[in-house]
Amino acid sequence: MSSNPQDRPTPEHTDWARENRLFEIRREAERKGYVDADTLPIAGAPFPMASPETGYYGINLLKEPQWSWEIPPYFFVGGAAGSVAVIGAIAHWTGRDVRLARDCRLLAAGGAILSSGLLISDLGRPARFLAMLRVFKPQSPMSVGAWTLAAFGSFSGAAAFAQIAAERFGLPVRLLGNIAEAFSAAAGLPFSNYTGVLIGATAIPVWNEHIHSLPIHFGMSGLNSAVGILELMGHENPALNTLGIGAAVIETLEGVNIEASRKPAEEPLKRGTSGFITRMGGVLSGPVPLMLRIAAAFAGSHRSKKLRKAAAVSSIAGSMLTRIAWVHAGHVSARDWRLPLEIEQKKDLPFIARDSTPVSKVVKRA
Repeated sequence: MSSNPQDRPTPEHTDWARENRLFEIRREAERKGYVDADTLPIAGAPFPMASPETGYYGINLLKEPQWSWEIPPYFFVGGAAGSVAVIGAIAHWTGRDVRLARDCRLLAAGGAILSSGLLISDLGRPARFLAMLRVFKPQSPMSVGAWTLAAFGSFSGAAAFAQIAAERFGLPVRLLGNIAEAFSAAAGLPFSNYTGVLIGATAIPVWNEHIHSLPIHFGMSGLNSAVGILELMGHENPALNTLGIGAAVIETLEGVNIEASRKPAEEPLKRGTSGFITRMGGVLSGPVPLMLRIAAAFAGSHRSKKLRKAAAVSSIAGSMLTRIAWVHAGHVSARDWRLPLEIEQKKDLPFIARDSTPVSKVVKRA
């Protein structure tokens, strides 16, 4: 705006006093290159005033996740496949259950294929997934996750191929399969829980509030579902039941931690549709399979099988609901414009939309 006196607002303006004050500020900025005012309690100032009570012009401060329906199943399948690869490698190295090790190789390869298909479907076309592999960024969970999926898919596929080639055609590729299996387990461990790191590293309050616990939560949920899938396939190894008990204990503790928290960011996990799904997933992943598995450990053979299968079904359903719940809670949290402002206010961080922001920080020196 020009500082020519002829351009000054006239008294005919409805808000002449405020416009006149803004004119003085602009003229001072043109003359000095900065404004000496300490605060922004200026009537009619162009800088918005945001607070948890009034918001920011009534619009959301954060964008909702742009994921499609494929992402919750992708989280579920990836968690189960990564855990299966680790279980299979341990079963093979100990040599106590050859059939379990064989089925784990095939399941891990199938899970890697399905995970890739779900992710590519969400991205829209394969070229976008390949574009994610052009560079490797250790500071980016998404980049690390894409490379982990690529590595896990390659090695689990090689291990499954070696298994089938040795069984069907008698080819001498067992050593290749064992090496690929070891690398598959090494990639499967982070692949089973990296999605927890991925969503925790965002600015969405409900996810960021659990940035430290989400990787463990998703990892144990993946282990729970992996054990359940193997048991439904007919595997009755007692070690699987022990793993299921451990995963269910941690899932139960996570549910207790969420319920005990009183932080505003936790609201989507307790209220509304997202809260209902979260609690259903937590109960089916934690207390229900935990009680069933403990009972199975002390029951007779026939009754133990039924109890473990019931626990397996509960664990799988709870794991899938858990992924759906967290994604839905992220949408709800992003739509709540109060949460970012409340968190920022408690931390006493400067926010450009506050009325206490110094003008000298907004109008920089020329």
